[in-house]
Amino acid sequence: MTLKTFRYVALAEATSFLALLIAAVIKRTDGSEVGVQILGPIHGLLFISYVVIALMIRAEQGWSAKVTFWILVGAVLPFGGYVVDWWLLREQRRAAA
Repeated sequence: MTLKTFRYVALAEATSFLALLIAAVIKRTDGSEVGVQILGPIHGLLFISYVVIALMIRAEQGWSAKVTFWILVGAVLPFGGYVVDWWLLREQRRAAA
């Protein structure tokens, strides 16, 4: 796995999480469960992929336990994957300079 793959998964996971939250609100207002039934498994797969890939590339990327912890926290917070992607891109640019 590569960091680029992880960044794509992080963005997809964050987007699916937000879509799932919106579907849950719609479910509460009009009772439609279709969005939750579709988005739930998709988000679950992306969430598991995020965690597995993060743990797989941890050593390769030289992440400390603290950095790994915060990257994993990013998977459970709305917008967390976007923040993680932004931080990884910033660190990548900083290392290249």
